[in-house]
Amino acid sequence: MASNPAETQPSADEVSSLTTRWYVLFIMMLAYTINIADRYVMSTVLEPIRLELNLSDGGVAFLTGVSLAFFYVIMGFPLSWIADRYNRRNLLAASIAVWSAMTALCGMSQGYMQLLLARIGVGVGEAGGTPACNSIVADYFPASRRAMAMTIFALGAPIGAWLGADMAGYVAAEYGWRMAFFVLGVPGILLAIVIMLTIREPRRGRLDVVADTDTPNLAETLTFIWSQKGMVHTIMGGGISALWGWGLMWFTPTFIQRTYDLDVGQAGAVIGPIHLVMGIGASLLTAWLVGRPAYTDPRKILRLLGVVTAAATVPSIYAYYTNSLGVATLMWWIFIPAIYFYIGPVMSLLQNLAPPKMRAMVIAVSLLVANVFNLIVAPQGVGLLSDYFAGPGGADAASLRTALLILAPTGLWAAWHYWRAEKYIVEDQKRAIGYV
Repeated sequence: MASNPAETQPSADEVSSLTTRWYVLFIMMLAYTINIADRYVMSTVLEPIRLELNLSDGGVAFLTGVSLAFFYVIMGFPLSWIADRYNRRNLLAASIAVWSAMTALCGMSQGYMQLLLARIGVGVGEAGGTPACNSIVADYFPASRRAMAMTIFALGAPIGAWLGADMAGYVAAEYGWRMAFFVLGVPGILLAIVIMLTIREPRRGRLDVVADTDTPNLAETLTFIWSQKGMVHTIMGGGISALWGWGLMWFTPTFIQRTYDLDVGQAGAVIGPIHLVMGIGASLLTAWLVGRPAYTDPRKILRLLGVVTAAATVPSIYAYYTNSLGVATLMWWIFIPAIYFYIGPVMSLLQNLAPPKMRAMVIAVSLLVANVFNLIVAPQGVGLLSDYFAGPGGADAASLRTALLILAPTGLWAAWHYWRAEKYIVEDQKRAIGYV
């Protein structure tokens, strides 16, 4: 193990200025913000859509989760294959333009089938976004700074969730749920133009020690991933964190509306500020922690992830158990930061566990796992469980509460995977990029 990583890796200053690196990181963070906002707006307006289209909880869950996730997963691999071989900047700009236009089209939908097709389009576009962003950031920041950089990138998640909850809730309450999609879809098209005009495509692997001349195919990438036990556990830890945290978030606005008799705008106002304040706070705290010299050891990052996730599981359970909105809100203020805490560190660990020309595909695999859990298993599972526990009158607050309480303890499962990854990650990282 290298005692001083700075002596064994190229300096970022040799290839790009400090201003350029941080500008690129800021733009990538904006892309992630729009990604999350355009995805999360659906959960905010889930109940108005369900009522207008006369759907069950399982039916509306299919519309919001499975329809997006299925095509997100299908398109994730070919688009990541392109990102590992061709111009990532162009792919990212095109992907943002597609998913943003499709989000706006969700707001123009006049029936179930139109909304379903537009939602599928959102999934197709989003599949090309995060892998390209991750790969670009990794070529602007060296390995010792990637945990910090990816955590700053992950600020897009709380900001996007706030936009998708608070702003979308306000717009939906004032102008209807269709307008919420339109308001959040249009800015992405403008960002795509900015990316094309101001971002340059970096040379792959320019900040890594290991030479990487051959571009592996999918089978070779999957074989490599399976051989890296630390990577497998990190991917699973991140995926189950998404199942736990973001899975609960899908139905939380609906849970608030049903349980406490609030409208869509009021429910968004309960959750939105928590995403904004505590999500950003948790992300900045994470960036500060993992940027410290002690956290150049990836085992310490995994230990931190495991402890925080396990501790936050307790309030995530109690938030859906209590009958007091005040107590539930306090529990969300404690629990919700944890669903942001893991994003940047997990992405950075995976970047350092993959050779340069595998990075987009590795992120695609991790997103496959996370989104199967988050977009298929969680919303569909909660929706079907809610329908199962419902009485003759159909799904209600009590049935949804029971379904969410079944999901909440899975945070402990995620923490176990982070703990297991500690055992293997040092040797895995040395094999992937040549140093730790």
